[in-house]
Amino acid sequence: MAETRFLVDTYLEWIKKQGIPIYEDFGFDLLTMDLQPWGRIDAKAAFALAHGRGDFLDMQVVEIAPGAKTAPQKHLYEEVVYVLDGRGSTTIEDSSGAKHSFEWGTKSLFVLPLNARYQLFNTSGQKPARFVTTTNLPMMLNAFHNEDFVFNNPFAFPERLGEEKYFKGDGEFLPLRPGRHMWETNFVPDLSTFKLQEWKARGAGGSNIMFVLGDGTMHAHVSEMPVGTYKKGHRHGPDFNVFTVCGEGYSLYWYEGETEMRRFDWKHGCVFTPTNMLFHQHFNISAEPARYLAVAFGGLRYPFAEDKKKTFLGMDVDVKAGGRQIEYEDQDPRIHKIYEEALAAKGIQHRMEQFLTAAGIK
Repeated sequence: MAETRFLVDTYLEWIKKQGIPIYEDFGFDLLTMDLQPWGRIDAKAAFALAHGRGDFLDMQVVEIAPGAKTAPQKHLYEEVVYVLDGRGSTTIEDSSGAKHSFEWGTKSLFVLPLNARYQLFNTSGQKPARFVTTTNLPMMLNAFHNEDFVFNNPFAFPERLGEEKYFKGDGEFLPLRPGRHMWETNFVPDLSTFKLQEWKARGAGGSNIMFVLGDGTMHAHVSEMPVGTYKKGHRHGPDFNVFTVCGEGYSLYWYEGETEMRRFDWKHGCVFTPTNMLFHQHFNISAEPARYLAVAFGGLRYPFAEDKKKTFLGMDVDVKAGGRQIEYEDQDPRIHKIYEEALAAKGIQHRMEQFLTAAGIK
């Protein structure tokens, strides 16, 4: 009689067979993470499973040796790539055999269109190239529990490739309203210089842009905090992987009703993923604007889940009005004091006066 199987997680079973490290934590420094050879892709790699990843996503950290390339890949899951260090190129082949190529560098963002054949190359002969991919492989393997279906499926999605300009660093601006403006593309050459749009409701002169990548269900957005400022606290469902792009800072986090606040310090190469409905708040303590990239499953075009709809509708709405944001006047008084002390240690003056005064805080 065959063994009775129950509570099966096909994805976790699959990654354990890959022979590379599996890390689990609240957050990571991806630049210092130890990687090992992964035969499937012909490069070093590791799985980074953040505590707040939810049921849909994982992160795969990959490093290509100088002058090397990955093995060609094709799969029925979506994948968003953020380049941590190095430079290289990507070639994507559509169902007709036509190829689309582009060159990327540190802080580039791009999508690998659904079930299109692709290959990545390190164009430097001296330095390795390291990147992190955020994928919905866990959802796909657990939904179909069939490896062959996910990795050897012939079905083509030509509409996911979009216009040729999307592979050249160009795109289309889709205006909605502050906080929801979108840029549709497949490739952003440098997130550190990409033009953002003002978003006053999230606090302290911040700005952002949302991305539609490969007409997919993977969400990405970039937000920026000016020098000497911090954003308003907020919460949402799981699976938002938050990657530092520019600057240094920290995030405080706590659950509703808790009096203790925990802290995660970040700089370029770091990522953390807030767990389900965990309040968190971001603080810039560097002498330059701080930017971060958030990647999740379910975007403004295709939210997929009801909770994502509530997040996108309520991310800049007061929790007292049913939204997901804490206004400055309602934040814990300790928060600003902690920030002043953190800036003083670096010799930086905070620039929160006008925003706190407007909120009735002296």
